[in-house]
Amino acid sequence: MTTRRHFLAATAAPAVLSATPLRAQAKPKVTYAYLLDPAYDAVVWAIRNGKVRSDLIDVEATGMLIPQLLQATSTKQFDVVMTAVIGVPAAAARGLELRILSAALHASPVGEGGGVWVKKGSPLTDPAALKGRTLASYGLRSTGYMFVREALRLKFGLNMALEGGDVRQVEVQAPNLPAALATGQADAASLIHSQAWRAMQTGEFVNICETNVILNERYGPLVSAVNVSYPDKLAARAEQFNEFNRMLKASITYALANRDEVFGAIAKQANIDRGFFDWWFDRTTRVPAVFGSEHSKAVQTAWNIGRDIGMVAKVPDVNAYTWDKTLRS
Repeated sequence: MTTRRHFLAATAAPAVLSATPLRAQAKPKVTYAYLLDPAYDAVVWAIRNGKVRSDLIDVEATGMLIPQLLQATSTKQFDVVMTAVIGVPAAAARGLELRILSAALHASPVGEGGGVWVKKGSPLTDPAALKGRTLASYGLRSTGYMFVREALRLKFGLNMALEGGDVRQVEVQAPNLPAALATGQADAASLIHSQAWRAMQTGEFVNICETNVILNERYGPLVSAVNVSYPDKLAARAEQFNEFNRMLKASITYALANRDEVFGAIAKQANIDRGFFDWWFDRTTRVPAVFGSEHSKAVQTAWNIGRDIGMVAKVPDVNAYTWDKTLRS
């Protein structure tokens, strides 16, 4: 960015230069792409609305759909990108190096949010009976659905291979999942969180299995998404990324301490009940915005699951893909 200078020309000899004070130089910007979702809009609300400020940087946060996030990650068009946990080793296999700055989505110890839903009145009440049935997901190769597959394998002994497994698994665009269930195109579905919340309120669909409860019992709460950047950017602008990490942590802290203000504003904007946010943050998902030993272990476990379930061929050491200056607590 260019600093504008205004000079006054002298009107008499000898020439004398008189300058107005320099205009304050704009702060460097850190751009952040995150998954477009009302809950994460709440996470960045304090930054966007000036409640969390910085003398060093400005943060420009942009919500994006998953395909856009994937493209943005590969093109490096943003400084920080929220990406699926399984995407880090997958990117490394393609020659794209990423470094983890923080855990973005960490399952709640309560274990809600990973339900398998059926239409009210469905004869399908036991997840073991999914054998030979159709299970719909918003993303068959997403980390969240990988966890659903792992839980059904662990608890009910189902072969959850995408090809040749016990369950016919189909991908349906997220907005169309409720309709697929309601019309019988799918026997069961893994709904996104806002749909699950509405289903609990209306009773139109029934949750027959909380998969996160199963995973919590076996592994402890897992991390499904992380915030990442690139080694070259981190090396060149370490102070700015340190400040970004501080601001993101402060923003989520502000949201949880000022729920009426933040959740109320986003609920009105997204046309969703304010109670959704309390449920999401208290019972489904934590947003650590740091990367301590608990999160490192959870990511390593997720990568091991990904290898065992056929999502990645090789599992690296998570420490090798973690920025050495990231916030640990």
